[in-house]
Amino acid sequence: MTAVTDIKELLLSRIRDVEDYPEQGVVFKDITPLLADPAAFTALTDALAEIAQRTDATRIVGLEARGFILGAPVAVRAGLGFVPVRKAGKLPGATLRQAYDLEYGSAEIEVHAEDLTANDRVLVVDDVLATGGTAEAALQLVRRAGARVAGVAVLMELGFLGGRARLAPALDGAPLKALLRI
Repeated sequence: MTAVTDIKELLLSRIRDVEDYPEQGVVFKDITPLLADPAAFTALTDALAEIAQRTDATRIVGLEARGFILGAPVAVRAGLGFVPVRKAGKLPGATLRQAYDLEYGSAEIEVHAEDLTANDRVLVVDDVLATGGTAEAALQLVRRAGARVAGVAVLMELGFLGGRARLAPALDGAPLKALLRI
């Protein structure tokens, strides 16, 4: 077995399917067993940090909330700064805000206006790419802040939801890396 196969098998073995959560018919991908396993969490952190280094990122943006859990150790491992993108109203001070549509409504996210500069190349990190709405809004925020997009890296992509196609225009040629494609 190759190292790539080994890490994929390790990560998949630590992700639990929860049927009918948060609503009937949905299979939730629970990553808490992965986070509880130091070997799996370290392998995940290392793999995402390697992506950050390959993209020449200077900052990691983590999306609330699981993107914080993954993005912060990736930033530390890669020797980069970490910038949280939060739900609207959670950050003090001057922020940039971006609205986006969800399959069941709309939401807003924001970032501190001064946390990203024109000198930054930003890798957006999250746990799951589903429909792509949150990641697309984050890419818009990165650009509005004056920074450049280095790419998006996620633990897993739920390919059947079409997030990759939705993100393609917002990525503008920057890579989208998913460690697992489901």
